[in-house]
Amino acid sequence: MLVAFALSPLIVIALGALLLMMAESFSTTRTPTRAGGPLRTVEHAQGLALGTTVVFVVGILFSAAVWFRGVENLTGIASVAPWLVIDRFSLFFDGLLCLGGALTALIAGGYLPEHNLNRGEFYTLLLFATFGAMMLASAGDLLTIFLGLETMSIGAYALTAFRRASPRSAEAALKYFLLGSFAAALLLYGFALLYGATGHTDLVGIGVALAHGAVKSPLVIFALALVLAGLVFKVSGVPFHMWTPDAYEGAPTPATNYMAVAVKSGAFAMMLRVLLTAFGDPKSTSWAAGWPPVLAMVAVLTMTVANLVAGRQDSVKRMLAYSSIAHAGYLLMAVASLQGAFSASAIGFYLAGYLLMTLLSFLIIVVVANATGGDDISNFNGLGKRSPGLAFAMLVAMMSLAGVPLTIGFFGKFFVFAAALEQHHYVLAGIGVVTVGAGFYYYLKVVRAMYWLDPSGDTPIPVAPATRFTIIALAALIFFFGVYPAPIVNSLSAANAAAVVAMGR
Repeated sequence: MLVAFALSPLIVIALGALLLMMAESFSTTRTPTRAGGPLRTVEHAQGLALGTTVVFVVGILFSAAVWFRGVENLTGIASVAPWLVIDRFSLFFDGLLCLGGALTALIAGGYLPEHNLNRGEFYTLLLFATFGAMMLASAGDLLTIFLGLETMSIGAYALTAFRRASPRSAEAALKYFLLGSFAAALLLYGFALLYGATGHTDLVGIGVALAHGAVKSPLVIFALALVLAGLVFKVSGVPFHMWTPDAYEGAPTPATNYMAVAVKSGAFAMMLRVLLTAFGDPKSTSWAAGWPPVLAMVAVLTMTVANLVAGRQDSVKRMLAYSSIAHAGYLLMAVASLQGAFSASAIGFYLAGYLLMTLLSFLIIVVVANATGGDDISNFNGLGKRSPGLAFAMLVAMMSLAGVPLTIGFFGKFFVFAAALEQHHYVLAGIGVVTVGAGFYYYLKVVRAMYWLDPSGDTPIPVAPATRFTIIALAALIFFFGVYPAPIVNSLSAANAAAVVAMGR
């Protein structure tokens, strides 16, 4: 019984997805076409958005219940190990992923009908993709990692291709699928080599074998290279970032929002599990022959390339796609400094803050695009005069993404830079600071359009009451945690301490 309670966040999302499929099948009615021809199916999926949100909220509540009950007080959870590791680290990511899924479902509830995409399978895919991401956060075995990764990825591929009649969406999904399959093959090949070299598929067993020097085979080095390549692709790091701009631009905006926050969070959770547990031995973490210098180089490339290319974009969605790549670079800077006790907490805080600011950005993009017909920067011209409240919320999102003080984005960047400096990575942190400064350019392009250019219309942009409430709540949370980050920091400290014990460090 206690095992079921410990697994309740995963169980809730899985059962919710199955129930939603049944609800969708019974929520269709048949009406005759105007021409009097055969019957066509008209899906009534708006209620599914609320149902999906409720499922995610229940997942958050169960994650909080297990957290406050105390994983250490739950007997029997060792029976699901090493396939699933239930600790505060996984529970934090469970809550974060469910929050991202809930807000994505709310955004989709208004967006999909507006664009004639009101098909209920969107929400089922959303739930199953989140279930896969939650598996990644809890996975302690190579087989579980691959199952969670493919569950999350297949859902993301399908969400990218959700605009069936859009050539751009189909092209983006095909590119994402082909490159994602290639990266998954690299990752799986690396896993196979690890099993061949160590005789283990569980991460702890692999880590113990490498730490005790039982394995000195060149296969391990080759396996590490393949695993790193697959992991860097999933977090959209340079040079494996090519799919991100096209996928973000071609997908429906709610799907773009989901990939930016939930898929990225699940991928970083997987990266932390694999690197800390399987490759946490002194040799693998050394700067002479380990993975930290490789990830540091990838972080430099990611921060530099993404910030330079983002400034040349006219579409706000595409600009935020390159911004997402740049943020992955800042996170990779902290991953390269994982030897420090503070790095994992810094990554968790950054992801929590990134979720809030990205959700706010894409929610405003949906509202503006519905009113103006596009998501180019020019569609934001004069928004400060036309809809001052909406413009101020977008200003908050842009300034937080840029890392301006009094926003959660400032503390996010502060913590990842502090993690790098703790390990004396001064050059890496210096390059990061320069790229952060470069990022101000393209964020200020949106601010300039809103406050310095003339509006294309005089009428205020209409905002639904529920959307207005969500915008205000997200902006308030960005300011609140930008002034008082202690609740998230304290939770992450507990999660990091538990993860250190569970991962055998």
